[in-house]
Amino acid sequence: MKEIILASASPRRSWLLKQAGIVFKTVPSDVEEVIGEAAAPEELVLRLSRMKAESVAGKLGGTHSATESLVIGADTVVIKDGILGKPADKADAFNMLKALQGGWHEVITGITVVSVPGFKSLEGYERTRVKIKGMSDEAIFNYINTGEPMDKAGAYGIQGIGALIVERIEGCYFNVVGLPLMRLGVMLEEFGIKLF
Repeated sequence: MKEIILASASPRRSWLLKQAGIVFKTVPSDVEEVIGEAAAPEELVLRLSRMKAESVAGKLGGTHSATESLVIGADTVVIKDGILGKPADKADAFNMLKALQGGWHEVITGITVVSVPGFKSLEGYERTRVKIKGMSDEAIFNYINTGEPMDKAGAYGIQGIGALIVERIEGCYFNVVGLPLMRLGVMLEEFGIKLF
């Protein structure tokens, strides 16, 4: 039996895996999420998800030699006239939400799965289009004051209070939350994990 390990401290990613009935352990990576030089968003999320998965897999490689493990790394960004990560402060969150409101943007999540031992890996990404409704400055500030936007790429959470500002999506809902489950399921099946 392969042990599944989520290389993330994200409560949203943990919640999604539990919702899908996947038994796993959490071992957060210590990788710093730096956007860096003008990388294409797809390359960025794949690079960061790979770094997270490989960081945790490397630690496990020396300590879990008797246990076969699959390590899942993921990274999500929001794209609107450039890459939007997590807001640095309330002013940054306001600027992000102001830019997103009234129009469409994209959410891209990269996923990497690494096996231990062996360090075989698979990676891929998912893209979803999201439309945020038009909002007054007061509404944006009120949303920011809930605290929800502060640890989320693009400064909103579709699965929380932010659901009230999402007008429409095209693509995978779970991708916007932070982990596209269908794509992950296909990847796990390639490692011999049967989810049904």
